[in-house]
Amino acid sequence: MSVNDSTASPQGPQGHSAPELPTNRLSYRLDMAILLFGRAISWLWLATIAVVLTNVVNRFILGRGSIAVEELSWHLFGATMILTLAYAVVSDDHVRVDVIREKFTLRTQAWIELVGIVLLALPILYLMTEALFEYGYRAFERGEHSQAPSGLPHRFIIKTLIPIGLALVAVALFSRALRCSTLLFGFPRRTRQITPRQ
Repeated sequence: MSVNDSTASPQGPQGHSAPELPTNRLSYRLDMAILLFGRAISWLWLATIAVVLTNVVNRFILGRGSIAVEELSWHLFGATMILTLAYAVVSDDHVRVDVIREKFTLRTQAWIELVGIVLLALPILYLMTEALFEYGYRAFERGEHSQAPSGLPHRFIIKTLIPIGLALVAVALFSRALRCSTLLFGFPRRTRQITPRQ
């Protein structure tokens, strides 16, 4: 664990410590909630692997495939992926497409992230989440289920998890924006609390 006031994070690929955004009280709490939720949801990977192995054994060894089990593996994979995206944002483990980012100072990185989050990411996530919640609700109203006779019912469950996952990403990005604001403007005020280890 590292104290918030330090501007160094665990060592990067070249062995140098990478600069880290400061944490404030609200972002700390939001990040902790996202990290705890992400770690809990990550156990679904074990369930996903178990279902996939069951499907493989049933189909290729016992010769009796199940559409319901196959669909369940898709649903579990999709649910785990979408619900752990926010964890990747908080732990900063997501893939970045900006190849020159590391050459910028921490303040320049913070400006780019703050503008990108406020003007692009959050508005787009809001529009997507609003539309997808309606998408899931329509599936619930219609009692939507698999088109296969022996497939899974209650298709609204997986469709509703998509906007929930995106809403969690929005919370994680909001927390990141708060950390950028703390560095750039001193608001919200930097705390001396201990930051969680990813």
